[in-house]
Amino acid sequence: MKVGILAGGLGSRLSEETVSKPKPMVEVGSKPIIWHIMMHYAHYGHKDFVIALGYKGEYIKKYMTDYCSLSSDLTVDLRSNTVERHAESSLDWRIDLIDTGLNTQTGGRIKRLAPYLGKDGTFLLTWGDGVSTIDLDDLVRFHKRHGKLATVSAVRPPARFGKLDIQGDQVVAFEEKPQLGEGWINGAFFVLEPGIFDYIDNDMTHFEREPLERLAADGQLMAYRHEGFWQCMDTVRDRVRLEELWDSGNAPWKIWD
Repeated sequence: MKVGILAGGLGSRLSEETVSKPKPMVEVGSKPIIWHIMMHYAHYGHKDFVIALGYKGEYIKKYMTDYCSLSSDLTVDLRSNTVERHAESSLDWRIDLIDTGLNTQTGGRIKRLAPYLGKDGTFLLTWGDGVSTIDLDDLVRFHKRHGKLATVSAVRPPARFGKLDIQGDQVVAFEEKPQLGEGWINGAFFVLEPGIFDYIDNDMTHFEREPLERLAADGQLMAYRHEGFWQCMDTVRDRVRLEELWDSGNAPWKIWD
């Protein structure tokens, strides 16, 4: 099953990092966030990726084409102008890197990927800026059972600040940035059928607006509830939190060996 990743947005709320690189290339633990996302999918056997490029897409192209060299020991012989790799990449991924335009919106980017994603039936889709502990096998089973066109992961948003449990004037418990216990939001881990392309009009279509609204109105959108860890990387604060979790050695989303 193919995996589409939207990696073309401007990332304006993370402008301190994205002035020189696209958001999916912002690093957590010395690896771009898009690498963490792809490792999650690959852990469940989904290794055929289609990445929608836009803003500074050349950075992602260069990273993917240079990956073997960047992750291997090398001997560079300047006399013979040769490079010898001492270990090949252990990753058996296939990656299509598709330029979907600088100003194209999310729906438009998805539609431009239709020739790569839709011809083989059911496909997976996510944004290039969020990590989670979603069980992708269970997500796909849920989608197959209901038989609708689209499944969206529903997640509990993390609180932006620590939660205080106060009795009187005394703090009796403190939880740093917990997942909120009420409300659900779009976690952006989708399972989709090719029929969803008919709900996208053009490059200026926001997938989160008209297409999802129409799918819901037509009874074709189902929610997979995920109670576990989920975190997008919208701001520098988000990136710092992910970095701290990674450095602690207990990053919840690192489920691969």
